[in-house]
Amino acid sequence: MRLERIIAILLSPQPPASTMFISLEGIDGSGKSTQAGLLADALRSRGHEVVEVREPGGTRLGEQVRALLLDPEAEIHPRAELLLFSAARAQLVAQTVGPVLARGAIVLADRFFDSSTAYQGAGRGLADPAWLEDFHTFVTDGLAPDRTILVDVPLEVAAQRRGDRPADRMERGGDAFYARVRAAYLALADAHPDRILVVDGTTDVKALHDRIFSDVLAQLGR
Repeated sequence: MRLERIIAILLSPQPPASTMFISLEGIDGSGKSTQAGLLADALRSRGHEVVEVREPGGTRLGEQVRALLLDPEAEIHPRAELLLFSAARAQLVAQTVGPVLARGAIVLADRFFDSSTAYQGAGRGLADPAWLEDFHTFVTDGLAPDRTILVDVPLEVAAQRRGDRPADRMERGGDAFYARVRAAYLALADAHPDRILVVDGTTDVKALHDRIFSDVLAQLGR
């Protein structure tokens, strides 16, 4: 290869190294899905390959499980609920998340296993966090997010944002349910400060995005 060609290759813009697994968490109405979309767009504008997934969902099996879990008419026992979420998650990791990370891209997940700890573990009163942590490790084959953004809002703010639209099955838990879920999320953040960043979901949408994007860029630069 001629020297000029080697120099041209060395000086040409290179795609950024960007392997990273990011999850966004929060109670329904926190604004996490809006922030997930903004973050994905911003990362792509920097040249990163980003694959967005949601839980449950992201695979054919996951979307079928999602439809069942959110069906307001479905009667699902809390243990069955946990296992259904986990089955969809195991499929998502095996079919999508793992392969995407293996090829060096970013995975941006709208919810991951912290949701099960908060919603099924605390919200449904199903299991203690220590047991669930071991269970999640089994379900995901040891895969965990590199960074989790917890968008935290007071219950009344989340309820106002959800408004009068028809509630799905998960959104029918009531104030006491959501209080337990929010408390569990904050406890997780205290227990895993190196992974979980808590941000104020009542902040202006753009300002909140800037905060999240700045943090993720810093994580990518490590």
